[in-house]
Amino acid sequence: MAGDKITGTLVFTVFTAVLSSFQFGYDIGVINAPQQIIISHYRHVLGVPLDDRKATNSYVINTTDEPPTSPHPGNPPPGPWPEEETMTSTGLVTMLWSLSVSTFAVGGMVASFFGGWLGDKLGRIKALLVANSLSLAGALLMGCSKLGPSHILIIAGRSISGLYCGLISGLVPMYIGEIAPTSLRGALGTLHQLAIVTGILISQIVGLDFILGNHDLWHILFGLSAVPALLQSLLLIFCPESPRYLYIKLEEEVKAKKSLKRLRGSDDVTKDMNEMKKEKEEASSEQKVSVIQLFTSSSYRQPMIVALMLHMAQQFSGINGIFYYSTSIFQTAGISQPVYATIGVGAINMIFTAVSVLLVEKAGRRSLFLIGMGGMFFCAIFMSVGLVLLDKFAWMSYMSMTAIFLFVSFFEIGPGPIPWFMVAEFFNQGPRPTALALAAFSNWVCNFIIALCFQYIADFCGPYVFFLFAGVVLAFTLFTFFKVPETKGKTFEEIAAEFRKKSGSGQQPKAPVEMEFLRATGTV
Repeated sequence: MAGDKITGTLVFTVFTAVLSSFQFGYDIGVINAPQQIIISHYRHVLGVPLDDRKATNSYVINTTDEPPTSPHPGNPPPGPWPEEETMTSTGLVTMLWSLSVSTFAVGGMVASFFGGWLGDKLGRIKALLVANSLSLAGALLMGCSKLGPSHILIIAGRSISGLYCGLISGLVPMYIGEIAPTSLRGALGTLHQLAIVTGILISQIVGLDFILGNHDLWHILFGLSAVPALLQSLLLIFCPESPRYLYIKLEEEVKAKKSLKRLRGSDDVTKDMNEMKKEKEEASSEQKVSVIQLFTSSSYRQPMIVALMLHMAQQFSGINGIFYYSTSIFQTAGISQPVYATIGVGAINMIFTAVSVLLVEKAGRRSLFLIGMGGMFFCAIFMSVGLVLLDKFAWMSYMSMTAIFLFVSFFEIGPGPIPWFMVAEFFNQGPRPTALALAAFSNWVCNFIIALCFQYIADFCGPYVFFLFAGVVLAFTLFTFFKVPETKGKTFEEIAAEFRKKSGSGQQPKAPVEMEFLRATGTV
């Protein structure tokens, strides 16, 4: 069918859109590899002595290049610091490093509520261009961080980059879903996640000490995030606006048809126009639902709680602890070249994200989620056992490393992509935008909590840290088994009936709306 073919314009437009997703992934991963260098620079700027580095972060990797111990070259080195003052300064450096990681999530948390609003207000193309201005501002601050108070500039730059990523985490999937042909929505939609993990991998590679992750060039590593933003800004000029936005929001049928003809490479766009007309009728008949109504209405409360729990499970599983601090975890496991092991994690992450594209279209969402969580539970156990017994058995380092690789693999099979699919399928046209915004917000909040607290938890728990995450994963696995329904190929009525069955309620919902738009992701 002409409407379902892949055209050059469609490929170009999707590629341009996922440049934002690529930068999202780059910003997630870029902070990891140069961790020791940034901490050393913070200590240098703040005048904290280096002889107690170990206390700052028991997982930090020592480098051969030592920065000056004096904050001002030419000044004599400071005398011995009182123990209490040293501990205070060490805590300050640890706090600043944790903020450098976690403020990214704060920005995402704040902006996650506004991605859809900005897209509706300006259009998808202009909204992405406006978002890119935030990206460039954040990259500029971080790129210049070596020239000024580095801790302030990095924390500010990471916050602004987080704002950008919060906006595009809603804008990009929405834009791709609206321009993709019906039969390709599922495959093209997963390219957002694939671009994110590719960005993580690239950031880890260019962060190697002999490329950009060294004392001379680490600030350029951060500034490079401006490159995809600049490239995307140039390419967006040639991309068509979303036909759904033009027709459903602006009611400009002629422009919508013109956009569709470019994307489909055909003058016959009747099928797409009929689909959009039906969607517009459904949208006009459904009233928007507020956040409060999602929790007070008996029809929405149960699916909303399940949606939030799925996102909490994704973030509190410990996966971001591995992504943010993987280099130092591998160092603790006794790996001589931990940075390369971290790159291996990124490669596994990317491969299994691609594999999940095939699996999620064939198996049930709930089944994949449970398989992923079950695998992560056992991997977390083996990971911690390996770390605990490392002093007694040297080969335990290999068990820990293998467990980390498998942990990431199981994550991408289920808990990584599945929550976003399922939350969209829990709700019909009226409550869906509010529910998705709330789910995205909760995801970023949990991301922030893990980013801020993981280093302190790891310092406190030592090698037992992933026993803690194993317990959390087990709890969420049990919740999923008893409370989460299967949504693959079901109508809203059938999903609502599943929720009533699991909650023990016999109340009938309002008249259902068939999930034609979502079923087009390839499920049958």
